Amino acid sequence: METRAGDPGAFAHFDLGRVDSPAFVVDAAKLRANLQVLADIRDAADIKVLAALKAFSMWSVAPIIGEYLDGVCTSGLWEARLASEYYDGEIATYCAAYKPDDLAEVCRLSDHVIFNSPGQLTRYAPLLEIARGSGHDFDVGLRINPLCPQGEVPRYDPSSPGSRLGFPLDQLTPEIMELVDGIHFHNLCEQDFEPLRETWDQVFDAIEPWFGQLKWINMGGGHHVTRADYQREELVEFLKDAKEDTGAEIYLEPGEAVALDAGILVGTVLDTHWNGMPVAVTDVSATCHMPDVIEAPYRPAMLGEAEAGQGEAVRLGGPSCLAGDIIGDYRLPVPCEPGARFAFLDQAHYSMVKTNTFNGVQLPSIWLWDSASDQLELVRSFGYEDFRDRLS
Repeated sequence: METRAGDPGAFAHFDLGRVDSPAFVVDAAKLRANLQVLADIRDAADIKVLAALKAFSMWSVAPIIGEYLDGVCTSGLWEARLASEYYDGEIATYCAAYKPDDLAEVCRLSDHVIFNSPGQLTRYAPLLEIARGSGHDFDVGLRINPLCPQGEVPRYDPSSPGSRLGFPLDQLTPEIMELVDGIHFHNLCEQDFEPLRETWDQVFDAIEPWFGQLKWINMGGGHHVTRADYQREELVEFLKDAKEDTGAEIYLEPGEAVALDAGILVGTVLDTHWNGMPVAVTDVSATCHMPDVIEAPYRPAMLGEAEAGQGEAVRLGGPSCLAGDIIGDYRLPVPCEPGARFAFLDQAHYSMVKTNTFNGVQLPSIWLWDSASDQLELVRSFGYEDFRDRLS
């Protein structure tokens, strides 16, 4: 899988020596530019847009997100709590399976409580009634599986055969639909408009009998709308038509699109040697800092990487004990020697939320930079205590 990160933008002129290493650096100006694109689509189509915290949960920039979007979507109790503490607007919570002990608080915090199956919704109906009896006002939704594979990587495709995500739309019945206020589907991953249209063609026929009954339809995330070449005009017309056809409020839940190209991960070469090719150990770890590099897998783009044929490629890997902690082969823009700084592009989303402390590898600090003013602020650094306190 090849990353679809775009131009490095203002990071092309950022001095990597201004921050410690490893470090995430997020550009507030680029974040605002992405949010403005999303707000413009929202306004033009008369829909609602929620930021997906599963992709980008840097709550220190929550006030910025709140200036542009209608709220956030969360993936369980703890994200819903984070949303209620720091973010403005609506909270829509979907979880593949709720724990019964969590549901009361989820209902208290959320405007939409979205279930993955009618079975769990039915089992928890008494808990929902208790929550409503306590004065909590929320809609109930059901995530459906469109059964329409669109993903490049089956592991990341919610419609892949045997997927646990969403109730198969060919099993919907009137009895099930009577239980819900809205329908949710999420079928895309870093994709253009056409896969959304194809997905909607499948979903439309299945839920058309309930148009006029449904209060809202949430089309999930995976829409790469802030990428420069995304078909935004087609999307706006599509969303207008969907709202008119269904009589429902339409929601989008972009995650990656919120922070696309808005952050880098800065690292340092710690050591080099030769093993049939140049090898370098860095303080950036695929295993601990960018697990999708291994899981997808994909090759993250490097800031200023030399063109093929310009110098010898060096295999970069992390400091952990895992033989597979390999980021990839790169032609660094500077001599590959101990102390050399480098950065990977497009790392604000998913990488930051997926970091871990395996092997006691240091977590990257988090910096907020505003390329418009050149203001740079250390948001958070992590020490030994953060590693220790996760253990027992």
